[in-house]
Amino acid sequence: MNEFAQTSIPAPGGMNVDFEARVDFDRLRAYRLGRARHALEQSDLGAVLCFDMNNIRYLTSTNIGEWARDKLMRFALLTRTGPPVLWDFGSAAKAHRLHSPWLAPENSRAGMTGLRGSVAPEAGFFASTAREVKAVLEENGVAHEPLGLDIAELPMVFELQALGLEVRDAQQTMLDARMIKSNDEITLLSMAASMVDGVYHMIYEALKPGIRENDIVALVNKRLYEMGSDDVEGVNAISGERCSPHPHIFSDRMIRPGDQAFFDIIHSYNGYRTCYYRTFSVGRATQSQRDAYARAREWMDAAIALVKPGVSTDEIVRVWPEAQEFGFADEMEAFGLQFGHGLGLALHERPIFSRLNSLQHPVELQEGMVFALETYCPADDGHSAARIEEEIVVTADGPQLLTLFPAEELMVANRY
Repeated sequence: MNEFAQTSIPAPGGMNVDFEARVDFDRLRAYRLGRARHALEQSDLGAVLCFDMNNIRYLTSTNIGEWARDKLMRFALLTRTGPPVLWDFGSAAKAHRLHSPWLAPENSRAGMTGLRGSVAPEAGFFASTAREVKAVLEENGVAHEPLGLDIAELPMVFELQALGLEVRDAQQTMLDARMIKSNDEITLLSMAASMVDGVYHMIYEALKPGIRENDIVALVNKRLYEMGSDDVEGVNAISGERCSPHPHIFSDRMIRPGDQAFFDIIHSYNGYRTCYYRTFSVGRATQSQRDAYARAREWMDAAIALVKPGVSTDEIVRVWPEAQEFGFADEMEAFGLQFGHGLGLALHERPIFSRLNSLQHPVELQEGMVFALETYCPADDGHSAARIEEEIVVTADGPQLLTLFPAEELMVANRY
């Protein structure tokens, strides 16, 4: 590592201004739609029908809030030959016609399938949706080509097939499109990370005996929304004996003197997400805790040192320990600990780094990829553990970090 983490990736203010070039949202929308069109042209699909909220946002630059993510009632269609068509929740369609002029008014429509089965298929909404989709496919001359579908309820699939449409997987096509980020996307990812930089300083000051894991989660949520986050997807807060094995969920455990504690902050700014772990000790640190942290940092630094265009993910994961070396039966059980994943509109995009998949199915790193690398090391005291995560942009000159809160060595909060 350098003496301290630095980056040349900008993190400008959230408001666009007349005296600096910041994020150009028209350019962002054009880039994303262009990437999706290119991926569609490279596939054997005539169109993609998307229910995945991240794909809908990528195609249409619309969003109606995190509450809609698991409802599967919004959907968007992109054909090889036509503009994107969006079906949205009730009055949201009318709002888009007023406030989203990049969508043709006739292509912002109200739609509904059944709210994950709350309205039974017998009501006919799946069938009417399938007919509307087929009509657009016919208008654009692609009704006889395969239709890609990313995620959907089975009744939707059945109704599309009943109309003679050949349904195939579109998620791979859309993930291909989203894999390489534009400068505007990278700036938004940097802004999201800069917000977490500040939140970690708040945690560092608040981390004292008597505060609970859920208290920290509440503070983080409040501060991020104050800073302009549009979705705090999750805050992992893990301390003391809960650190090993990693439970992946916070509790109401009270922080005690000498605890090791790690946190993961997952939120989005204008849709672009973070995944950002940091580890602290509270008041004091044992040698066992320091040793675990040093190993996790060594594994992280070895991985970052390899990052550049042309390197493949199998080369990265080979510098990480095998599952048995840090106390797990196999790579499936250890999945997500020595780990990496693309970041963008979703928490997990391409590429994915893990000994579970990357050794047999490596992916070559390309300029413009953005991903998070994570390492985890249990301490030999039997309960503490260290967790570190860095978000990285692949550039022609190598890696650039987005995550700048100090992580070169174990930080002790409120040292005694």
